[in-house]
Amino acid sequence: MTLPLPYAEVIGDPIAHSRSPLIHGFWLEALGIDAEYRATHVTPEGLAAYFESRRSDPAWRGTNITIPHKQAALDHVEDRGDVRGSIGAINTVVRAEDGALIGTNTDAGGFYAPIAGLDLEGRHAVVVGAGGGARAILFALSRVGIGRVTILNRNVLKAAALLSSFGIKGDAVPLGSPLPPADLLVNASALGMGGQPPLDLDLSPLPEDAVVYDIVYSPLETPLLAQARARGLDTVDGLDMLIGQAALAFELFFGAAPPRDRDDGLRELLEK
Repeated sequence: MTLPLPYAEVIGDPIAHSRSPLIHGFWLEALGIDAEYRATHVTPEGLAAYFESRRSDPAWRGTNITIPHKQAALDHVEDRGDVRGSIGAINTVVRAEDGALIGTNTDAGGFYAPIAGLDLEGRHAVVVGAGGGARAILFALSRVGIGRVTILNRNVLKAAALLSSFGIKGDAVPLGSPLPPADLLVNASALGMGGQPPLDLDLSPLPEDAVVYDIVYSPLETPLLAQARARGLDTVDGLDMLIGQAALAFELFFGAAPPRDRDDGLRELLEK
């Protein structure tokens, strides 16, 4: 009897844009692991049924989670690491040895890795958005001693509550408000993603040594990053965070560390 091939996946709505299957497929092939990684479209209405179906699938190793499920998924899995009480959102679910589905978050580590060399203690950051991605980013910033965060979001009350939940000093202002002269600007929203409205910001208030970080990776060269580069600002694109968080999840799914020495080849694949 042939056993089913082990697999992991990424879920979201929409999901066709996801580069995660390319990343995990690249690493699986490089390591010679006989397994698959898929992209699966799951709507908010189908989220509960999705997790119920995976509980009884012995080949399923886990899933990554993208927009809009990062907070809602917490209601369908066990939270043994109290991610709800710390970050408040998950982007990864794995099956434990006892069969339980455990939620965790690799976004915070993936976000911080590309900017680990920056001294952010006491500095000012701007974050656009207040969803699951923003939660992981604020968690990471709070851990490195950020001094102040300004959140730009349509729902100002939601953004203000988010700052309070992480104990971060700062302010919440409506989307479209002028930027303060911050040291770091992070787009943690879907604005600028293919099929979404653009993120229209005037970057002129930012100092010359500011860093602009866009977690959107489809397209890779977002209008925000293009504007930042035209000003000569340092930038970080969405692939850096995507690859970083995927590396942490890959080891959870398949029990092996991905070959990060091949990141240059992986980026070439993803940029095609």
